[in-house]
Amino acid sequence: MAASTTTTICVNVTLRRKKSLTPRYFSFCGNTNVFTTRHMVNLNTVLRCVASSEGGVFSVTSPSQFDVDYLGQSTKGDLNLNPNLGTDEEAGLQGPIEEVARMEAQGAENLLNHLGILDPLSARHSPHGIFCTRTLNLRSISAIGYDMDYTLMHYNVMAWEGRAYDYCMDNLKNMGFPVDGLAFDPELVIRGLVIDKEKGNLVKADRFGYIKRAMHGTRMLSTREVSEMYGRELVDLRKESRWEFLNTLFSVSEAVAYMQMVDRLDEGVIAEDLGPLEYKGLYKAVGKALFRAHVEGQLKSEIMSNPELFVEPDPDLPLALLDQKEAGKRLLLITNSDYHYTDKMMQHSFNRFLPNNMIWRDLFDMVIVSARKPEFFQMSHPMYEVVTGEGLMRPCFKAYPGGLYSGGSAQMVENSLGIHGDEILYVGDHIYTDVSQSKVHLRWRTALICRELEQEYSALIHNESHRAKLVELINQKEVVGDLFNQLRLALQRRTKGRPAQTLAATRMDDKELTESIQKLLIVMQRLDEKIAPMLEEDGEHFNKRWGFLSRAGLWDKSHLMRQIEKYADIYTSRVSNFLHYTPFMYFHAQEQSLAHDSYSFHRLGDDKNG
Repeated sequence: MAASTTTTICVNVTLRRKKSLTPRYFSFCGNTNVFTTRHMVNLNTVLRCVASSEGGVFSVTSPSQFDVDYLGQSTKGDLNLNPNLGTDEEAGLQGPIEEVARMEAQGAENLLNHLGILDPLSARHSPHGIFCTRTLNLRSISAIGYDMDYTLMHYNVMAWEGRAYDYCMDNLKNMGFPVDGLAFDPELVIRGLVIDKEKGNLVKADRFGYIKRAMHGTRMLSTREVSEMYGRELVDLRKESRWEFLNTLFSVSEAVAYMQMVDRLDEGVIAEDLGPLEYKGLYKAVGKALFRAHVEGQLKSEIMSNPELFVEPDPDLPLALLDQKEAGKRLLLITNSDYHYTDKMMQHSFNRFLPNNMIWRDLFDMVIVSARKPEFFQMSHPMYEVVTGEGLMRPCFKAYPGGLYSGGSAQMVENSLGIHGDEILYVGDHIYTDVSQSKVHLRWRTALICRELEQEYSALIHNESHRAKLVELINQKEVVGDLFNQLRLALQRRTKGRPAQTLAATRMDDKELTESIQKLLIVMQRLDEKIAPMLEEDGEHFNKRWGFLSRAGLWDKSHLMRQIEKYADIYTSRVSNFLHYTPFMYFHAQEQSLAHDSYSFHRLGDDKNG
């Protein structure tokens, strides 16, 4: 047993209580619970000074000297000790590393608790956690790019999408469509559903593309109807002429309007002079009406006039970005919104929460508006520099750090900053436009913002007892069903004059065998009657029609979750969740269980026995 040691851990934490932004220095003695605190200058400043001085304590791995660690992640940005610092014994860390690590981990956990900071394991089990699908070392990230709408700012869905719906319906009415009596109902749809433009349906698919739930117009289809209509047909998002994936919350107003108009088309109340419309043509008409609402600018003008009615403020958001900037990350804003809208909304969402009279522009090394994503990631477009506060622009052929631009391309950004590929993390809410395309074409690291995760997390907690009961019933049916199948096989063998698979089954007489099968069949039928409605109710605390966002059925992941796992390295509910971590976080992908993981069975057995 190693001797008890006293270890001092120095941590710089910015305490944010009310409006205080005072950095503090905490000294923690590993074998006691004694904390001392004194003011100090920002740790990043200290590290830069120490690292640059000859014989300093620390050094930071430079871009020209980086290697990869045992997980294959870049070590660029890692903090290193000077090799001449001394031995483990001189540092008070002698003894087997397992014992040293156990003590230090306990001390670190105590300190985190004292500071009111969740440790990484606890943070995973939180609605404000950042969840990792592919290991990501934030220290190796040189630049972080952000989308704006539904990413850096979150709109009130009922307000924003409700007004988009209203403008869409006004345009449809002007086109001659019957819209009287219709109202915006956001509960009709959730993100991650798929519109079947050929059948006028909205469907929810599992990770393989099999359709689990469907709605025609605003009427949910029964399981039998879904089976008869689709059978083994798979959703294929590559067939854009038929399938339309609801990538973002911006899709809510369009989907609600379309499904309601499908009802009107089925009712035969759409005028014939609008032409022979089928479901696909109707989708185009709704899309055109909504597009006009955005292009004509009435919607955004209304929002700019009263942003407080549409935007949900997040005071922690600017501070999270400030931490990243002070850690040496170059921050980029890349949005499809125009300059005037971007400037107005960013002023409203950021300026009042920033310290020392900072404004939102001070956070970003480069701002690109009217980016035209996803083409921004796919090809080059002309770039213009915004040169006045009124938005006047002039053509330019090269971007420079600190600039404000319109258009251009991701490659121009890379060339301007001198960084490429996985040195850049891009954060957005749109699975295709933001996350998929930046990864596929440029190999940028990616983060998805999905605000609904907070509601889903709460719904999952609320649903725990229901789900546990459902799983218990399913497991009971599986055991009963296994015996039923064995006896059925024994009966089948008996009719062929062959012995049953076990001696006990062989010795059963015909009456006993038949009665046992009959009894078990009744039990399974009654279990089915109990299980079926419970499966329909599973997830209703999130959405009564569609269930959970990330799940399709009790056991499987939804098509949306498959897209997230495929394209997003990390995902979370809001950007300000980065504040609960640090700009130096090393995100580890969680263990992925497999059907044949034998130790899972033994571990489950140990838990039961324990």
